[in-house]
Amino acid sequence: MSTATAPAAPPAPGGTVIDALGLLAEVGEELVLATVRDTHLAIAQRAHGLATRGTLGLGALPQAAHLGIARGVYAGIGLGLRGAGRGLDRVAATGHGPALDATRGGRLATAAVNGLIGDRLAERRPELAIPLAVRVGGRDVWPDADELAAAFPAAGPRVAVLVHGLCEDDEVWGDAAPAPAPDGVARPRVRYPEVLRALGWTVVVLRLNTGLPVRENGAALSALLDRLLAHWPVPLERFALIGHSMGGLVIRAASAVRDPARPDGLPAWAGRVGDVVTLATPHHGAPLAWGVGHGSRALARLPETAAFGRILDWRSRGVHDLVVGLGEEVPPLPGVSYRLVSACLTTRRHPVGHALGDLLVRTRSAQAVDRAGRRLFPGAETVHLDHTDHFGVLAHPEVAAHLRRWLA
Repeated sequence: MSTATAPAAPPAPGGTVIDALGLLAEVGEELVLATVRDTHLAIAQRAHGLATRGTLGLGALPQAAHLGIARGVYAGIGLGLRGAGRGLDRVAATGHGPALDATRGGRLATAAVNGLIGDRLAERRPELAIPLAVRVGGRDVWPDADELAAAFPAAGPRVAVLVHGLCEDDEVWGDAAPAPAPDGVARPRVRYPEVLRALGWTVVVLRLNTGLPVRENGAALSALLDRLLAHWPVPLERFALIGHSMGGLVIRAASAVRDPARPDGLPAWAGRVGDVVTLATPHHGAPLAWGVGHGSRALARLPETAAFGRILDWRSRGVHDLVVGLGEEVPPLPGVSYRLVSACLTTRRHPVGHALGDLLVRTRSAQAVDRAGRRLFPGAETVHLDHTDHFGVLAHPEVAAHLRRWLA
């Protein structure tokens, strides 16, 4: 179990387009160039039989020359990319360049890259790593009394916190629409924040680096929730958490955090939450993440394809955590009403729907049912949507109707 830790400082500002170009140069050398180089040389060595020869005969000299020239060319390109990356990093350090957060395209790219390699960014390029933060009007809000009061002038006693999924950001709750659906039927656009506000809830939307390990994000979320509720402008009456996809796992990971200073060992927020809703969350893992891991190991068996396996292995620890999800080691919080929403492309009885679920998460996993039929949340209410994909659950009228019933 994790231990609760409070955030040490306000979230850092985001990176610039120059920072992104520096990252592109780094990825170009470490991933793209290395993949082309290693694949080329592996194929050449196998074709010419040089991989296992201890000495080269006269007839092998042209082949050796070919390999030598190729290595030299790749080394020169790599040197150029490293030089370009260092130059871009020096320019970025001066603060020049438009901020990535200034445009929707930049924010989308930042969210996607954080989902794919966010753990690396946190270690090597923190200026591009998304800090966990409350978001209001496209900016980060530090959860202290003054900033929360300014950001939520109409704050009410009922608070719903929304946590997005892998490679998404805070704006997905407003952008998402399930039209056209997999069955070709266009459905009305529904924004859950608007639904919740109409019910009298104050909506708090978060943004996080989904490339970090789920449990690490869970510990950070737990600390943020404690701070948020401690400094909320008005006395709290009811508190709910809603997570899409990985966001549901992060919420569960936050519930596994322990606070040794409290008698029950739970963080303060855990005793105040009454409702948790997970939308297409891979409680028992996602088949696509599992398939990527097996694919990388299969490609690693041959020198000619090993480099492509490394591309798959570049996926973040957050993506790795989607392989198995979170099991019985993270039990439900006592006294909390859990609602689990699943979906599938066809119907759950159709072979395609049974195999692929909503394309990313199978129905059983989203409903927290393991292969033996055991439920992680025995008393939870489950809702299933046919003819809906993984992102269709983000703005579905049926889900909106259930939210009205659950949170009225």
